[in-house]
Amino acid sequence: MEEVINELMGTIMSNQLNIPALQPVLDSVSQLPVVGLLISFILWKPVFALLICPGLSTVGILLLFFPWVERKLCGRIQWRVGPREIVPWLGGLIQLLADTLRFLFQEVIVHKDAHRPYFLQFAFLSFIAALLPLLFLNAGNVIAIETPYAIQAMLALVCLFPFFILGLGWASNSRFAYIGTVREAFMYFAYEISFIIAVIAMVVLYGTSNPLEMADKPWGLILNPIAAFTFFVGAAMATSRMPFEIAEADQEVAAGPHVEYSGIAFGLIYVMCYEKAYILCGLMTVLFLGGGSGPDIPGITPLLGNDLMGIVWFLIKTIIVLTTLFVLRTIYPRYRLDQGLNIGWGAMITLSLIALALSIVLVQGGIVL
Repeated sequence: MEEVINELMGTIMSNQLNIPALQPVLDSVSQLPVVGLLISFILWKPVFALLICPGLSTVGILLLFFPWVERKLCGRIQWRVGPREIVPWLGGLIQLLADTLRFLFQEVIVHKDAHRPYFLQFAFLSFIAALLPLLFLNAGNVIAIETPYAIQAMLALVCLFPFFILGLGWASNSRFAYIGTVREAFMYFAYEISFIIAVIAMVVLYGTSNPLEMADKPWGLILNPIAAFTFFVGAAMATSRMPFEIAEADQEVAAGPHVEYSGIAFGLIYVMCYEKAYILCGLMTVLFLGGGSGPDIPGITPLLGNDLMGIVWFLIKTIIVLTTLFVLRTIYPRYRLDQGLNIGWGAMITLSLIALALSIVLVQGGIVL
C-alpha cells in the first residue's frame, strides 16, 4: 500500500503546474502536512484543468458574468439602456444577482401531462453532459485527460447535445414544446455534418488530433479560413445564437423545447447554451487560433511561467471568440426555419467540403509539416 501511495505522489509531483512567482510561497506551505498535499493535488495538471481552467471554476465565472457582458455589449451596440435603474453605479451588474436568486428560489412546476420521471432528470443531465467535453479541452499545456484522440472525443460529446435537448421537449409532453423540439432537431441535423467535416479538415491539415500538438502548428485561421468560418457558423447554430435562434422564436409561440420549465430547472437549461458556447469557442481556439500559444511578455512571462501564460492566452482568445459570437445577435435578424435549413444543407456543406479539399491540397503540397 505504501508503495502505491509513493508512486501516486511521484506521478502527481512530476506533473505540477509551474508558477515561478508563487514558488517561494508554495515551497513554504508544502511543509505543512495536510495543506501541502492538498495544494500539490490541486496544482496537479489534470486536476487543475478539471477544477480551475479550462474546467469548472472558469465555466462558473463565465456563466456568472457573460449574461451581463452580453446584455451590456448588445445594449451599447443597439443604443439600448438595459437594466441599470437599481444601483446605477454598478452598471446593472446587480441584475445578475436578481436573476440568480429568481432561478434558485422560484417554484419548479411540473405540469400534469409531463413525463414526470424524466422531466427534471433531462434538465440536470443536459447541464452535466455539456461539461463533459471540458475533460479533453486544453488550456495551454494543461489538460484533464491527455489522449491522441481528444478532438474526436470532444466532437462525439458535442454531438450528444441534441439527444438531451430533444429529451427536454419529449418529457414536457406539450404541443408548444413539441414545436420547439422539431425546430431544434431540424437545425441540429442541418449543421452537424458540415460542422464535423470542418473539424476533420483541421485534423487532416495538422496531421494529429492531439490538441497539445496542434498548438505548435501555424494558426488554422490563416491556413484554412474557410474551415474556420464554417466552424464559427456551426457554433452559432449549435448554441442557438442569433441569427439561428429559430427554435426560440417567442413571437411565433415557440419558445424552444424548454418552454414548460421553471425555476432552477430552467436556470440550468438557460446557462447550458453558455456552457456550449464556451466549449465550442475553446475548441475553435485550439483548432484555429493556436490554443494557448502566444508571445512572451517581458516581466510577466518569467513570473507566471509557461504553464500559466498558456492558460492566460487560451482564455484571452476564447473570450474574444465568445464576444464575437454574442455580438451576432445585435447585427443579424432571426432567420426563418427554411432559411436556416437551406444554409445548413446547402452553403455550409459546400463550404465544409471545400475546406476539406483545401486541407488535403495543403498537406499534399507540404505546406504544413
